[in-house]
Amino acid sequence: MHPISRRRFLQLTAAGLAVAAAPLSMAGATAAPGPLGRSGRPRLRLSLAAYSFRENFPIMRGKPNPKVPPGRATDMFAFADYCVAQGCEGAELTSYFFAEESADYLLKLRRHCFLRGIAISGTAIGNNFSHPPGPKRDAEIAATKQWIDRAALLGAPHIRVFAGVTKELPRADADKLVITALEECCDYAGKRGIFLGLENHDSIGSAASLLPMIKAVRSPWVGINLDSGNFHTEDPYRDFAECVPYAVNIQFKTEIKGTATTARPADLKRFTQLLRDGGYQGWVALEYEAKEDSATAVPRYLREMHELFSGS
Repeated sequence: MHPISRRRFLQLTAAGLAVAAAPLSMAGATAAPGPLGRSGRPRLRLSLAAYSFRENFPIMRGKPNPKVPPGRATDMFAFADYCVAQGCEGAELTSYFFAEESADYLLKLRRHCFLRGIAISGTAIGNNFSHPPGPKRDAEIAATKQWIDRAALLGAPHIRVFAGVTKELPRADADKLVITALEECCDYAGKRGIFLGLENHDSIGSAASLLPMIKAVRSPWVGINLDSGNFHTEDPYRDFAECVPYAVNIQFKTEIKGTATTARPADLKRFTQLLRDGGYQGWVALEYEAKEDSATAVPRYLREMHELFSGS
């Protein structure tokens, strides 16, 4: 091994700095920095949401699930193994299906995933921030903070959250409460390195309703949990594209409705291109909800997504 002279070391260092300071085109990057500060080439990482197998988990939101088909019960450990077998990089561990929520259980699950080489891409909760001020709203905020602590134990970098619904307040007043709840919870989450992703769900069925809410939250730890199947507009692909620059997690559905009364197959290739065009970098989880048996449909869609993401 030949020693490097001081002069040669300085030459190599200068060359490295020149590449780092080069225009994006020279560095091979295709996306300019967006609202979340991303730059560089798109990067799409394949994950699978446990919700895709919701019928197979014996626990559903803390209660026994009587709909589990005979011989098809699973748990979070087996689900992580399934993600590995399907070639996923990550597993999205939906909170509804945890057999336990103790620190001991969460750490065992984290250890299991690490040893199998599968990342925990995030978790998802079913909160409601639209309640008027009072005990219900306080409980929702407290439960969200509790899951932020659990996500930190799991090593999950992201939690999907909802705005929720209410019949007690005008929507505009409820939205203000959603924003303040998000700010409080994001302050708590940011101290633990956890992102909160507000999903286009419930009252938020368009980019026009979602983006102003996200922009109003004063926190660097909030973004959009962008669900490709949840826009109730004439052109869901357009709404999806508008939200990509603010997304911190993506969930692909295999169907879309828009303003129609019946679902139609989603164009996953088109959604993937919109992610690339928007410079997205991060997790894209399949969240399967269609009628076909998940045991046969999920592997097929994962193969399609893997092919679409190859090279990202």
